[in-house]
Amino acid sequence: MDDLNGTIDPTCLQEPPLAIDAINQLDMFGVALYAILTFMATVSLILYLEECVYIYKKVPFPKKTTIIWVNGAAPVIATMSCLGMWIPRSTMFTDMTSNSYFAVVIYKVLILLLEECGGEDAFLKFSANKSFMISTGPCCCCCRCLPRVPVTRRMLFWLKVGSLQYAILKTVLSIFSIVLWANGNFDLADLEITGAAIWINPFIGVLTLTALWPVGIMFMFIRGSLRSIKMVPKYAMYQLVLILSQLQSAVISILSLDGTIACSPPFSSIARGSMISQQVMIVEMFIITLVTRMLYRRTYEPIRLDSYENDNELNAKISLNANSVEEHTA
Repeated sequence: MDDLNGTIDPTCLQEPPLAIDAINQLDMFGVALYAILTFMATVSLILYLEECVYIYKKVPFPKKTTIIWVNGAAPVIATMSCLGMWIPRSTMFTDMTSNSYFAVVIYKVLILLLEECGGEDAFLKFSANKSFMISTGPCCCCCRCLPRVPVTRRMLFWLKVGSLQYAILKTVLSIFSIVLWANGNFDLADLEITGAAIWINPFIGVLTLTALWPVGIMFMFIRGSLRSIKMVPKYAMYQLVLILSQLQSAVISILSLDGTIACSPPFSSIARGSMISQQVMIVEMFIITLVTRMLYRRTYEPIRLDSYENDNELNAKISLNANSVEEHTA
């Protein structure tokens, strides 16, 4: 056992290196990689700031603030990942900042769906005598036997609460985790039953599923009516950011914890896994920033309530208009 321990580089058992130590270890490829990734993160942030100015001037309140929040998910994550890449010991702070911001974005996506319909009152007027299908992901996608729920102001309030609770509790738990970490009580690598991480992280997972469910319910209900403003690809980009920032990071973290990602001095296995996650995230968020820019940076006419008609009513109106045109021509 002593011989085995003697073959392990001591740096593989240490905490992440200081920024200056990590920089001094870079070779030519590492310098080029860091430069390219930093350029991508900087471009993402600049494009986002320019888009904020455009949206602020072209889009009416309160929709513009919601769009700015939703658009900021990818640039903020890319920027925080870039900071975590340059300063390895800051990854806990940068990751929690990104996750807390995205927790607010989940709630803002729900608000955006309502605002695209003209606001809460217009949505309720359109949805009179209709019902939500609650057998949708991520909580109840397999429970097709669940009854439909009438669309009421009270039900809409609970949907908003379901997403808002995550934005609040995620931020509170992130601050609490940092306080515990500073006191030496929080360690992601500590999977013992007495560790704080083994209790806090699963609870956050439950809160995440609870927050995503109302957004999924609302999107499934309204997606057909918002197809003209490309809400489906916008929602797809939001889902992609969710998968990459949450699921992908969790998978890489698990691989580093069990030693699948090897130690590479001066980075331990866990620190190297975190570094890989940061670098991959910058590239992915840069691409998503470009796509969301094409989707959101444009002006479009507000959707009118008469466009919310069902297919039968819409087809009937089209036929009636066509007959009127024929009669007028004759």
